[in-house]
Amino acid sequence: MEQTAQPAAAWTSDLKQWLRELATHSGFDTAGVAPVASASVPPNANSLDAHRFEAWIDAGRAGEMDYLKRRDEHGVLLRSDVQVAIPWARSVIVCALNYNAPAPLSIDSSPPNTGWIARYAWSGRTDPANPDELAPTDYHDELLSRLKKIESQLHERFACQTRCYVDTGPLVERSAAAKAGIGWVGKNTCILDQKLGSWLLIGVIVTSIPVSSAFELEASADRCGSCTRCLDACPTNALVAPREMDASLCIAYLTIEKKGVIAEELREPMGRQVFGCDICQDVCPWNRRSPTSQSDGMLARRQLINPSLTWLAEMDSAAFKRWFKGSPLERTRLKRLHRNVAIAMGNSGDTQFLPQLEQWSASEDSVLAESSQWAIARIHSLATSHDSLTTTSRPLQPASSLKPTPATTKNGHPLLASE
Repeated sequence: MEQTAQPAAAWTSDLKQWLRELATHSGFDTAGVAPVASASVPPNANSLDAHRFEAWIDAGRAGEMDYLKRRDEHGVLLRSDVQVAIPWARSVIVCALNYNAPAPLSIDSSPPNTGWIARYAWSGRTDPANPDELAPTDYHDELLSRLKKIESQLHERFACQTRCYVDTGPLVERSAAAKAGIGWVGKNTCILDQKLGSWLLIGVIVTSIPVSSAFELEASADRCGSCTRCLDACPTNALVAPREMDASLCIAYLTIEKKGVIAEELREPMGRQVFGCDICQDVCPWNRRSPTSQSDGMLARRQLINPSLTWLAEMDSAAFKRWFKGSPLERTRLKRLHRNVAIAMGNSGDTQFLPQLEQWSASEDSVLAESSQWAIARIHSLATSHDSLTTTSRPLQPASSLKPTPATTKNGHPLLASE
């Protein structure tokens, strides 16, 4: 929805409080406003993450995610500065929704015949027609519908231009969230809030409403301190430095975005992850006390928690559509899901999966066939080395290493950067 921009009231601390109340009423857990400088400011001086983002792209760390590499007619990355694609932008409303669920973590022990689906993809909504089963939901839709409620109220109050985005906008949402005071950027590259942890989904509304000179920024202090648990736990070493991720190595990227064959050296570290990865969040001390979401639309579908690899392997197109249409898992498609399941079966070391893998190894799908052949060899290798008991667990730090230590905690809380 867009209207011709008029000289409008600017964001003030009072209006920010109104926004937060509106965001809460619309179903969000927290909200803030990130200012965007006027167009008279020299190029990139008002960017949220311009220089780091361009360097990240140039280093090839976006993998095959070409949508992140889009540039304007002058060759400027669209996501390097919100005003590159949206010249009238003067502020960014950032809203965050907690998606934590009262369920096991990916670092907890689990049967070797199960896989792991990332927490955010468990989302469901109560279905009056089927009270025993939650209907699948996608956080993009859930957040966008809530953003639209806020957008509608903005247009009732101001003559302004707006655009809503959930992971699709020409900006780095994480940087906007940090600038809006939602939290700080953790060493795992996630936004962290002291109370909510990092289990946050972010939606934004780009607006033409300026920020007043009296507006008080609420940037959060970096509270990661000396902790490096996320970096230490990453099985593929995708966290190449604090707050710097090589997405092409990330298990979430490999299982969701990566098409075709996954590099052989990355398969074993993938463990039994079949869609996404939560490891760097599961080991984060700030998530130990994170509240669970009670929001309908973000409730956990129990069938997706430690799902049976056999169940996933036996899915045909109709079953995949029934379970995952309208959910984040729809993005990976059945072929890629089965590729991921084959790798997970190999890493399980469980010989019960050999018949399924033998069948897949003769598939006309060359990627599935090759992945299954690797998995068969992996199972035989584990059996030969008598190491299957230890290698069936996911390749990350054991739970015992997650206990508070003097180096990273104080009174049960992570040390602040200043301590």
